[in-house]
Amino acid sequence: SLTHVDDHQSVDVTENEEYNDNDVEKTPPPSLNGDDGTEGNPDISEANVNDDAVGTGIELVDNTETEQPEPEKEENAIPVESEIIEEQGETATEVGATDETDETNNLEEAENENDEKEPEEVVVDKEEDAKEEIAEEDKIISENALVVEEEEVSDVVVDRAIERHDSFVAVTSDSKGDTTTSDDKEWRDMISSEPGAKFPPEANRYHLYVSHACPWAHRTVLVVALKGLENVIGMTYVHPTWQYTKPGEDEHRGWVFGSNDGQYLTSTSGSGSFPTSWGEEDPIMGAKAIRDIYERVNDSTGRYILPVLWDKKLNTIVSNESSEIIRMLNLEFNEYASNPDLDLYPVTLAEKIDEINHWIYPSFNNGVYRCGLASTQECYDVAIDELTEAFDKIDLILQNQRFIAGDKLTEADVRLFVTLIRFDEVYDIYFKTNTRSVSKSPAVLNYVREIYQMDNVAKTVDMDMIKAHYYTSHVELNKYSIIPRGVNFVGLLNEPHNRES
Repeated sequence: SLTHVDDHQSVDVTENEEYNDNDVEKTPPPSLNGDDGTEGNPDISEANVNDDAVGTGIELVDNTETEQPEPEKEENAIPVESEIIEEQGETATEVGATDETDETNNLEEAENENDEKEPEEVVVDKEEDAKEEIAEEDKIISENALVVEEEEVSDVVVDRAIERHDSFVAVTSDSKGDTTTSDDKEWRDMISSEPGAKFPPEANRYHLYVSHACPWAHRTVLVVALKGLENVIGMTYVHPTWQYTKPGEDEHRGWVFGSNDGQYLTSTSGSGSFPTSWGEEDPIMGAKAIRDIYERVNDSTGRYILPVLWDKKLNTIVSNESSEIIRMLNLEFNEYASNPDLDLYPVTLAEKIDEINHWIYPSFNNGVYRCGLASTQECYDVAIDELTEAFDKIDLILQNQRFIAGDKLTEADVRLFVTLIRFDEVYDIYFKTNTRSVSKSPAVLNYVREIYQMDNVAKTVDMDMIKAHYYTSHVELNKYSIIPRGVNFVGLLNEPHNRES
């Protein structure tokens, strides 16, 4: 039987500045050699890189005047596009503002202490080293940019992110539905039942654009399924393999829609053969890429990420922040939901849920990306140590209680599940997180099994499409787009979880 673990029994985990794994698409430098930088960081593409947390594609524009060293061009190198890691918070920063950069700076600082140069020269050298490290990260991470929770990141990290990408412009609509722009804002509107709300809850008014691969998009799909909103919120899945979104115009790679034309796509390196039917057509405006949807509303952020919550009445984006979208879906559509009694964010557990999200996100959800996108051994070593500690803490909690926040399924479980479901088949291999395994951790495996076997959850998990995205979109990490066979992890999830007692 399972017994509850008091808060004070939880193992303490050091908090980090977080990366965010949203799915973001970016416009790449001419040549990139790098790790996957998507979905938070699950995806890479050709664009300026930013560390998601996951599913995402964003193209970020660096408006700083600071001259950064150009990366050395390698013959036949293919530019990368970074994904944004989106997370709840008021400050949006990009992948460059990651724990990885911070950790590298700490190492550089230690080395400088032994330097014989004058203090002033040391500072200059540290700044130059930091610039070089940022440039290297930009080459590696691609379609994932970082959106961090302000309270979890140091001022230095936030300042660096702002310095590198200081122009954030979001599109909003006035009361007449006309598109306008507002400086320093992103797509962060809220659906609300409050009188006079711009975006009130209505059946069949809103549509989600998602990817099977992106963990951040998967959060929203999972809540729709758990709440029974499939007939209330429309949904379209993009193709898992990134493509050039404007061939001949720029090098941006990101999410595109599929079709039933019987044709096949290759990766952007020309490898593989992937049916266009792996993705769905856009039923609303006939867009060919997620980028087209952002450009239709005059988006100026250049961050073409998933998920996208679209308002069909006002013809605009409501939000692309998954942590906020899932709370809207949980609270605002109960009169239309087939499972309205399920509350994933109850008032009595709100503080506990927030506390859990606070440490799981940077060390685990985003931690897998910090490992996979690390540009130095030192950065990887720090990230993998923190991820391993977080995994062990999760394991200990689940040995003693049924769900991560107590005896009830909550939002915290939704956010944890989408990372755990990808852990063995993707992150262990692709992001080098092989110090731990879900399949070899009985308490964690049975936890994932129980959630997977809940009504409507299994249909939200398409492991073939998850693997197809990671292994065919990041040509810098997997040039020939070979998809590993794996050990049929999903098969394990269909076995009894033995947690009823």
